[in-house]
Amino acid sequence: MSHVVTIKEPQAKPQVSQTQCRMRSELRGNVSSSRAYDFLYDPLFTLSSEKDHAQATIQATLVRNKLRKVPRFRTMFSNLTHYPRFSLYWDKSDPIPPFVSREWKGHEEQRREALRQLAASDPSFQMPKEVYEDPEVTGKNRYKYFERPFLPFYKQMPFTIAYSVTKTEPYTFPPASTKYPPIPSKCTVGTQTDYRDSEVQTDPYSAEYVVCQDSIPELLTLATLTWGRGLPAGQAEVEMIERAREKRAWETTLPPLTDTTQFEKRRRMMNAMERKEWAFREQEIQKLQDIRLEVLKQLLKKREENQNEVNMKKLNAQWYKLQEAKEAKVAKIQRSHVSANRKLVGKGKNVEGKLERRNIIKDYSDYASQTYGPLARLGRFPDNNSENFVVKNHFLNTYEGLVELESCLPDFVTQPRIRPLKPKAITTKAGFLKRAARLEHELEEVHKALLDKKKKVLEPKKPLRFLLRNPIPPPRLPTPTLEMSSNEEEEIEMAVIFLQKLLRGRVVQNMMFEGKEKRLELIHELRTSHALQEDERLLKKAEKQVTLALQRQRNLHEHKVLLVENHLAGLEGRALADMFDFLSKELIRLQEERRIHAFAMLAERQRRMREAEESGRRQVEQRRLREEDQIFKEVIKVHHSTVASYLEDIILSTEENTAEEQARAEIEKMAEEINDIAYEMESRRTQLQSEEIVAELVYRFLIPEVQKDFVKEKVRNAQRKHILAAHEIIHRHTDAMVREKFATEQEDEVSDTEEVTQNEENS
Repeated sequence: MSHVVTIKEPQAKPQVSQTQCRMRSELRGNVSSSRAYDFLYDPLFTLSSEKDHAQATIQATLVRNKLRKVPRFRTMFSNLTHYPRFSLYWDKSDPIPPFVSREWKGHEEQRREALRQLAASDPSFQMPKEVYEDPEVTGKNRYKYFERPFLPFYKQMPFTIAYSVTKTEPYTFPPASTKYPPIPSKCTVGTQTDYRDSEVQTDPYSAEYVVCQDSIPELLTLATLTWGRGLPAGQAEVEMIERAREKRAWETTLPPLTDTTQFEKRRRMMNAMERKEWAFREQEIQKLQDIRLEVLKQLLKKREENQNEVNMKKLNAQWYKLQEAKEAKVAKIQRSHVSANRKLVGKGKNVEGKLERRNIIKDYSDYASQTYGPLARLGRFPDNNSENFVVKNHFLNTYEGLVELESCLPDFVTQPRIRPLKPKAITTKAGFLKRAARLEHELEEVHKALLDKKKKVLEPKKPLRFLLRNPIPPPRLPTPTLEMSSNEEEEIEMAVIFLQKLLRGRVVQNMMFEGKEKRLELIHELRTSHALQEDERLLKKAEKQVTLALQRQRNLHEHKVLLVENHLAGLEGRALADMFDFLSKELIRLQEERRIHAFAMLAERQRRMREAEESGRRQVEQRRLREEDQIFKEVIKVHHSTVASYLEDIILSTEENTAEEQARAEIEKMAEEINDIAYEMESRRTQLQSEEIVAELVYRFLIPEVQKDFVKEKVRNAQRKHILAAHEIIHRHTDAMVREKFATEQEDEVSDTEEVTQNEENS
């Protein structure tokens, strides 16, 4: 509850007033939010039902302690258990005065509501005027509406208090003749309301009205409409008002009840109006059903949309998951493919599989080796922790730092000065050309000659005057071969041959180098005249290409033949392996089949012998079992019928007694409730109201029957546990009897089988 307090502090002695207010606030600090008997005293305390009223009464009784401690003067200061200091007495005084009603206030409200509904349905009925007691706010009840305020100066959560602004005035010294300072005549300490927040006006104000005699204003027919329940009036309320007007106009056209000649006409008019009202009611019900059906359609549509959205989310999540798995699988396959290619390339570089030592000089001389650029797949990451070497400077990372750095730089950095270049001096002081200038002049002449040669148009080729003959080299002598008797001699021979190849190659290389140096001028001359031999060179090139093509074709043919042979060999080996495997499995299968056939014959022979022995005993057992089953079924049928009839009689009698008692109690209660209103209506009702009451009673005649069926079902459910208990007791004894009988029959069967075996042995 919010407190609105207005406080005006006195001008004199402000410190004293604050102290007094603080003491009062401390005294009023321990205040409970509600009192035990507020539901009886407080007119604003509302309870929803009579059950809540009874619960509040019990709670108030339990909260108040009626035990009182009465001291004993002789043993007032004793600490012994057999000489107590006080006695406990039950306080018989009642904290509630006898004139205060302890009943629930809802009965009065229900009576008022019933009268209000009666006034709404019957225009001729007049509501009794409510007499309000004078509150006497400024009289004897002043204490109920005014109270000293709470001044929580020392509270952690202060109330919502609006203090008035104190006017500060200049201090005036008291006159010297007075002994004490003047005391102000008036001092406003504060005011505080005792109403709750629920008393704040939220509905529009309705003025009081007086109804003249013999007049029924049309506006009073809308007394049942309140703010939020029909007001402000909408289309439905306007239609209801129009229907009420039509009904009142129709009632004025009805023939009077005193005219017996027009009684048939009055009955026809009332029947027509009743059919019209029933048709209107059916139409309203149909509208409500259509609205509910539309709401259900919208709810179903919304549920389907939500379900589709959930399904789409699930499908998208599953698709994303499968896509990630696919991408991961493809990446894995690509990595394995790259790794396999790398391994194949490595094996191709070292086909013979020889082990080579590491060449440290080669590794350090090659800047593309593992020493300078290690591969990440080998576990080396040279750029790890590279962020530690990143320059993090305020002058480079922020705009303010750049501005500050720019202000510190000299002018020639931000404003560059371009100076024209001075021409280079190409002569010395003595007047001679410098070597660099001379070389540059020669290079310019060479460049100019090359450009002229490039731009020069080639002349057409002239035919050769004389044919040139290529010398044919003499055939090389065949290399002699020697047969070696041991591996050591073969290795020595191979080493000697390799050394001879090296020496011959070096000799040929030296001879070619010496010949090139001797005939260098001739080589230059041949280079200038090589265009004359272009046709021969093209012919040789064509022959070389033909030879290479033939060689390539032969290699391809040999490769194809080798592939075909390998494939045929693989097919032959696979066919032979499959054939041998099939033959070995077939042999094992035949052996197992013969063994299983022998076991089956032995088992069949033994089964026939056992069937011959047990056929007689099985027939005897089946005959006894059929007899026992029939006896047991008859016994159980008798028990079930007995228990069912007994329990049915008990339940029916109990159900009839309970229904009769409950019906009588409900009828008495309903009669008492209806008599209060019926007697009031009896003196004022008309013939039309009597007929409406009769129709309402006939309509509500089915309610007691439904309640009766509900009570029967409730009693039947309550008696079900007793039926189950009776069944359990009966079945427990029958099961014991059946077990004993079954044990005796088994003993008889064992004795019979022993006799049969003895007879067979004797025979």
